[in-house]
Amino acid sequence: MAISLASLRSSSSLTPPRLLTYGVAGVGKTLFATSAPRPVVIQTEDGLGLIEAPTFGVLRSFDAVMEALASLYSEPHDFQTVVVDSLDWLEPLIWQHTALQHNQPNIEAFGYGKGYLAALDTWRSVLDGLNALRDERSMGIIMIAHTEIRRFDSPETEPYDRYQPKLHARASALVQEHVDAVLFANYRVTTLKSDVGFNKKVVRGISGGDRLLHTAERPAFLAKNRFGLPETLPLSWPDFAAHIPFYANANATPAARS
Repeated sequence: MAISLASLRSSSSLTPPRLLTYGVAGVGKTLFATSAPRPVVIQTEDGLGLIEAPTFGVLRSFDAVMEALASLYSEPHDFQTVVVDSLDWLEPLIWQHTALQHNQPNIEAFGYGKGYLAALDTWRSVLDGLNALRDERSMGIIMIAHTEIRRFDSPETEPYDRYQPKLHARASALVQEHVDAVLFANYRVTTLKSDVGFNKKVVRGISGGDRLLHTAERPAFLAKNRFGLPETLPLSWPDFAAHIPFYANANATPAARS
């Protein structure tokens, strides 16, 4: 297709967001995601519990995941958000498919690190499918991941531990590049020092029960956003959506008025 000035468009045009939401167990990641407008869930784990949402059922192969994405792309429907729950349960399916495509028994058989590098092409197939739903079917994308604590080797300080998505490092970096926001969900935690005698103090973490969504990176966790969000929000879809132009602008799409 020839490029001409007629193809120019505003970079600020309202498009659905692509989100990676990760957080500690039980904090409410899936409830947050399925509170988005008209969701449909690509399930790779049985994590919906009592949450009612349309789903293809638990998909146990990479091909089944791609078939679900293809059906959302090609068939008539009124879904407005696709939720992938979860990426870290999808990852073994990607490894299995990658190994099969390269006639290897498993992802480790490629040799040191080579299998995980080859798996990035399979990851790109998933991300391309999600981007097609966003760009051509105007669907918001929410990918959910669990969390792990991993050492971060900072070039500026001594190494320290922080929360990260529970994915292979290469895959995590690729997904982060493709999304508009990486959101970390956690409980509000405070610390309390107690004197136990003999000049010793014990520090205990205390949760107030509040569930928070962090949108900017801190030493304790990964996060980012392209929307100018407040650094911390309640873990609530209405509170989050109020800051996203696609949803907040009443003239954007029917999804914004749902």
